[in-house]
Amino acid sequence: MFKSLLKSLSGGEVPAERSREQAQELIAAGNTAEDAGRLQEALDLYRRAAALAPQLPAAHLNLGIAQEALGDAASARASYERVLALELDHPFGAYNLGKLDFVQGRLESAEALLRRALARKPDFPQACTVLASVLEARGQLEAAADAIAEAVRLQPEDGGALSLQTGILARLGRLDEAEAAAARAAALLPQDADAQAVHAFRLVDQGFAAEAMAPLRRAIELAPHRFELRSRELFLLNLVEGVDVRDLAARHRALGARLEAAVPARAHVPRDAAGRRLRIGFVSGDFLGHPVTLFLLPVLERRSRDRFEVFCYSSTRKPDAFTRQVQQLSDHWVDASGWHDLRLAEAIAADAIDILVDLSGHTSTARLGAFAAKPAPVQVTWVGYLNTTGLTRMDYRLTDARCDPPEMSQSLHTEQLLLFPHSQWCYRPFLVVEPAPAAPCERNGYVTFGSFNNTIKLTHETAWRWGRILRELPTARLLVAGVGSERKRQSLLEAIVEGGGEAARVRFAPRTDLQGYYELMNQVDIALDSYPYGGGTTTFDALWMGVPVVACTGPLPASRSAASVLEVLGLPDWVAPDISRYQEVAVERTRDTAAIAHLRRTLRERLRASPLMDEAGFVAAFEALLEQAWRERGAGVAQPQRVLPPSVLPGRQ
Repeated sequence: MFKSLLKSLSGGEVPAERSREQAQELIAAGNTAEDAGRLQEALDLYRRAAALAPQLPAAHLNLGIAQEALGDAASARASYERVLALELDHPFGAYNLGKLDFVQGRLESAEALLRRALARKPDFPQACTVLASVLEARGQLEAAADAIAEAVRLQPEDGGALSLQTGILARLGRLDEAEAAAARAAALLPQDADAQAVHAFRLVDQGFAAEAMAPLRRAIELAPHRFELRSRELFLLNLVEGVDVRDLAARHRALGARLEAAVPARAHVPRDAAGRRLRIGFVSGDFLGHPVTLFLLPVLERRSRDRFEVFCYSSTRKPDAFTRQVQQLSDHWVDASGWHDLRLAEAIAADAIDILVDLSGHTSTARLGAFAAKPAPVQVTWVGYLNTTGLTRMDYRLTDARCDPPEMSQSLHTEQLLLFPHSQWCYRPFLVVEPAPAAPCERNGYVTFGSFNNTIKLTHETAWRWGRILRELPTARLLVAGVGSERKRQSLLEAIVEGGGEAARVRFAPRTDLQGYYELMNQVDIALDSYPYGGGTTTFDALWMGVPVVACTGPLPASRSAASVLEVLGLPDWVAPDISRYQEVAVERTRDTAAIAHLRRTLRERLRASPLMDEAGFVAAFEALLEQAWRERGAGVAQPQRVLPPSVLPGRQ
């Protein structure tokens, strides 16, 4: 990447003039050979130059570059160290050795060397870029942001530096700056699928699902073989209002068929489960402080250990206390975070899993490539993705009749729907925070609405409807929590004003920790659900804190998620039958402040007493559904198959 820059010659002790000239001629010839891809020839020429002029740093520098390119890192290190022995602060010697240290994980040494290079040569954008990577790896994100900003300042047309910058800024939560850097990188690298995809992902981080579709589809056009990009497109389409459900189902089926055509199915012989435990495998990248884990924990804790043996296959890259909790509750824990789908499928098959449960679907932690290999005779998807996977080799989807009325949903699924008697969810709060004893409207004299859903669910149309509600209720207020992008806040506010709401009555609360998140709900009388992708965990959280939720039913499973919870809880009056009645229901419920006050005092106990928190009943139903699945399909035989290798390209320094 920095080859032309690294060929620079420097001072140091000069050999005899003729030897120096001959060495330089050999180096020039080596450069020509290396540029033509003849690395071994270049290596021989550089070695001759170093032998002829052993005191010439450039000879050892070029020799090290060729050795590194040929995979001989140990010899390259020795050559770079020789450069620095000849000239202590040689900027390119320090840079190359620092870069090698970074690749080998010697972060402290890498940082020191790169700073030496920059002290000698401050206008060294490549050194700034690698230093930023080192600092990011060491967790020093602010310093990394400063380093990469300097690299971009020195070389503003470097798309690679901009790509690194967008990732660092995103990790810092500087979402608007991150998106701007990603947009510049995408413009500079129009044929780079990764640059286009990263721009799409930064738009998603800001909360703009519809806007993310254009760069994502450009990435798919450039890299049509990359399943994960097409999978991400399916996920985002659930968030875009106006998408036809049958078209979306067809897209899922098409992608599933494409994957299954490339990945032959493993054959399974009938298995007798009599006298042994069924082996259940859970696959997820979200075994951490994530809603999926929240819903899984009761299953792991209360399962019948004499009937089920549990394996957890984790792709979680940043484990936390919840990860350790899941691990302790598992009979077998498999860290598959660095594995491709082929290896994961082989491990699952080797473990003789009877029923394999997908907890991700088409989310960012998808492992559907492994499921396409059919490593288990029965495969089930549950809770992580509220739609079909599109795989015919995924036998079942666990859901409920409220979220997925069979007459509406079954034809839109490749899986057979298996229905819980009440709800596909069993709620357990992350924290126990006491709700305010009185509704805010009792002391304020006006109703405060609140939004707590993930920002990506907040569409322009949803915010416009909030504006219509505020127009009908001239004293009402609205609190919108957790929107980290100023651009998104402005977009939502514009939509609210467009709908007739006054900007002065809208407040945006910054992102906060879990304690602060729950406490914000004490400032709200009524939560407003999002559309077309409704709330799941946030709906439960609001109800737990005594805050009723206005929701509606819609065409997608995700459009009925909050409504299904409210119906189980006996609150059908808070559910609009379709989106056209959403504002009307919100206004109607607001006029009964006595009911709001009563719910504030009773909702928590109502939730506790409902099937939505009946862990024993839920786990019994869960186990019954798994056993039903085994009876129906456990003896089935699929076609033999194998998994394609992953589509990750090798990197090169």
